[in-house]
Parts: sequence; structure tokens; C-alpha cells
Amino acid sequence: MTFLPIVERELRLASRRRFTYFSRTIAALIAIGLGMFVYNDSPGSTGPEQQGRNIFQTLSWLAFIYAFCAGTATADCISEEKREGTLGLLFLTDLKGYDVVIGKLFATSLNRFYGLVSIFPVLAIPLLMGGVTQGEFWRTALVLANTCLFSLCAGMFVSSISKYPRKAMSATLVLLGIFAFGFPLFQGWTSRGNAWPRLNHFFEIGTPDSAMVYAPDIVYKTSKDDFWLSVAITQGTCWLMLALASFIVPRSWQDKAASSRKNSLGVNDLNGAERHAVRTQQLDSNAFSWLAGRGRFKHALIWLVLIGYAGLWLWGAAAGGRDWTSVYGFFLTAVVLNTTLKIWVTSEAGYRLGQDRKSGALELLLSTTLTVPDILRGQMLALRRQFLWPVITILVTEGLLLLAGIQQESPGADETVGSVCYAIGITVMLFADLYAMSAMAMWVSLTTKNPNRTTGIVLRWMLLFPWVLIIISLLIFSQVGRSEEWLLFLVIYMVVGLGVDLKMGFESWGKLHDEFRTRAVQRYTPPVSIWSRLRGDVPETVEPASLPPE
Repeated sequence: MTFLPIVERELRLASRRRFTYFSRTIAALIAIGLGMFVYNDSPGSTGPEQQGRNIFQTLSWLAFIYAFCAGTATADCISEEKREGTLGLLFLTDLKGYDVVIGKLFATSLNRFYGLVSIFPVLAIPLLMGGVTQGEFWRTALVLANTCLFSLCAGMFVSSISKYPRKAMSATLVLLGIFAFGFPLFQGWTSRGNAWPRLNHFFEIGTPDSAMVYAPDIVYKTSKDDFWLSVAITQGTCWLMLALASFIVPRSWQDKAASSRKNSLGVNDLNGAERHAVRTQQLDSNAFSWLAGRGRFKHALIWLVLIGYAGLWLWGAAAGGRDWTSVYGFFLTAVVLNTTLKIWVTSEAGYRLGQDRKSGALELLLSTTLTVPDILRGQMLALRRQFLWPVITILVTEGLLLLAGIQQESPGADETVGSVCYAIGITVMLFADLYAMSAMAMWVSLTTKNPNRTTGIVLRWMLLFPWVLIIISLLIFSQVGRSEEWLLFLVIYMVVGLGVDLKMGFESWGKLHDEFRTRAVQRYTPPVSIWSRLRGDVPETVEPASLPPE
């Protein structure tokens, strides 16, 4: 038998995909653009050594964030096999648990790893500028690769014990959050009084980001042992999670008996009278709104997350003092809260339609008296019912933080006007992004092969792509002058952001109204490449034999 046969098969398949080569090209181009932006933004009096160090530090930490979040690629690989009932078929052969786990690891993480490796040549450019030594470069590259493997193994472990996609993704983010934020919190708690020095030291070096801190030469000379111990702990954790996943997978593919109290939609949390009253009220309003929005726990979950953010913010305010109530603290808090909200709304907007289309339930719904506008309006009502008050709470909180920062710093008139303009711009972009991302998520869930990838597709187009355009625009227009940098950035941010939202949002809404029924009953067809379209080799779309009446 071939050693690791699934790995060999997946590598052969990946070699035939265009995206395998396209993804690493895009990652390298983004790194080059960011490096050019940092270089162009450096003061003219800065020497090449300092410019090289600024480029290296910025790109290395952005690459670290990319590597640390790579686990989202493996969070649903095994759980998807469980849902489709194909995991058990693999174990009818001579395959072992480690064959499946390592095979899935290679299959789902190849593009993420290639994207990380493509950034390394850009990170090496500061070597030529004299701002970084060879040892610092190779240590940083080692930490980035080690962090990427750690994140991927964390997602694999969570996927081995999960079955539903959103639970697997959430659990992966929570596990990574424990290492990113939980360990520093424990370290701060155990450092009081120095009661447990060994435990305190473990929490200090037991996270991948601590190795990044020890990688620069100036720190490595005095903390050489801590650097290698941190790398070893991260590497050992990777193998531990892989071993646990290999042990769990052969024993977790069987279906479990459903509990009368357990329901993935959370409906059974209510008693009979309450459930009947809620269902009657929502069904009278919009039937699909009840279907998409039922479940009490998911309405409470967002409040639990906001409470958790509030706890972290208070802990940071106690440790950081006045910096957390400054204008800078307001912008940092607004970015974190608004980004979390956008990702969550995107995930909810496309989930119900995507799952119903995949199971065939959406085709049955269209055979009832429900019309396409009813379904779209019901989905938006469900989103509004779930996120309206959290959005209001976030906006009020951000407004109070902005006022506190302005009163604390007492800036001049120009700085105050600039801060208020930025706050208005962030608020406008929040509503525009929520609207456009909801519409695009609903459309993508009807057209993509795997509806579980809807969120990633929308985020690439609605969050990552606009920032690429913003960076390119800043590189072009920053040559005009530097007298009003804040106004230039705000104008570019608003023009690019609103432009992408208007195009993607209105285009998605138009397609939803015009092609909803066709896409709901049509099976997935592979997308046609750009070169095939230019040559005219576009296959004819096979229309369904009959469509339910409107």
C-alpha cells in the first residue's frame, strides 16, 4: 500500500487547479504592494536601514496574522465528511486515522501554505537594504511556518470533534483566541506576587506570538533559550493535536442518537406555549423569516461575544491606562467591533439559503405560495431581528469612546474635525458594508458549489479587495502632496468602499430578484475561465425543465 495515499492524491489534484498557482501570485502581489506603501510612507529623512526594518516588521506581523488565522481552512474538512456520510466509507479500506487526517491537512492547507511561502522573498528585500540580519530573517520565517502549522492543526483537531460547519469554525476561532489572548491573561494573573514563576513563564512563552517577539536580534541575544523553547512548545502542540485528531476520527464518524432536548436550531429551548406564540407571530409576519431566524441561543450568542469583548477592553484599560480611552483606542475598538459584526452578518445571511439549496429544501419552498420577494424580505427581517440592537449598542459605545477620547486629549479644531469625520465615515461604511455583504452572501450561497465557503468568498471581495484598491490608490495619489493626509485617506476610503458596496450590493440584489428561481433549482456548474470567455468557448446553460410558478 502507498504511504499516505490521500496525500499523494490531493497533491496531484492540487497541481491541476489554476487557483493553486493564482493564490500564491496574489499573496506575493499584496505583500509587494504593502511593502511599497510602507516604504512610500516613511519620512524622507529616514535612512535605508530603518526603512528596511519598517518594511520587515510590518510585513512579518501581517504575515503572522495571516498564518495564525490559517486554521479556518481546515476547520470544516473532516466535519464535512461526517455530514455527508462519506467518512465511514474511508475506513472500510485499509486507511488509518493518520492517513485521513494528514491527507485532509494537505488538501485544505496547501494554498494557505503556498501563500505564506510566496511572502518570504518579499520579506528578504530588507536584507538588501541593510535593516535586517540573515539570522533575524530565518528565525522569523521559521516562526511564521511554525505558526501556520499550529493554526492548521488546531482547525484539524476541532474538525475531528465537530459536525456542523459554523460550530467548527467558531470553536477553531475560540481555540486560537485562547492561545492569543487567554495565555497573556493567565500570565498577567499568575505574575501577581510571583507565586508560580514556572507557570508564569510557561504562559509567557507558550504562544506563537512570543517567538515572534524573541526573533529580532536585539531580543534574541538575551532570550535565545526562550525563543527556541517557545518554538518547541508550539511544534509539540501541533503534533499533539494531530495525534488526538488521528485517534478521534476513526471513532467519531458514527451517527449519534438525537436527544429530545438538543436541537441545532435551538427551538427546543422554549416550552410548548412559548414556542407556539413565537412561531405564530413570526409566521404571520413572514414564514421564511421564522425559518431563517428561529433559535434563541444564536440571538444571545452575539451578546455573549460583545460582553467578552467588553471584558477584554476593561482588562486592557486597567493595564494600558489612558491610552485605551484615547482617540486611537476608539479607532482600534471600532475596527475590531465592526469587523466582527460584518463577518457575523455575512455568515448568517448566506447560511439558511445555502443549506436549503444544498438539501433541496429551497426548491420545495418555491413550490409553495412563498414568492422570491417574500423569501428575500424574510431573510432580511431575520437579520434585522438578530443584529439591530447589537448594532445600536456598538454605535453608542463607539460614540461614547470618541467623546471620551476628545475630552481627554483636548485636540485642536482640525484634529477634532478629522476625528469626527473619520467616525462618520466608519459608521456610514458599517451600514453600507452590512447591506452589500448580506446581499452578496445570499447570492453566493445560491451559486457556489459548497455553501460553507460563502463567508470566505464574500470577505475576500468585500473586505480584502477594497483594501487592495485603497493601498494602490494611496500609492498613486500620495505623490500629489502630504499636507492633508488624513483627508486624502478618508476620501479614498469612502470612494473605494462605497463604490465596491454599490456595485456588489446592487448587482447581487438584481441577480437575486431576476435569477433566484433558476439558481435555486439548478445544479452547480464549474465556472468558466476568463480565457474561455475571451475565446468564446462558453457552454450553454442548461435550464431546468420546469420551474415552480411565481
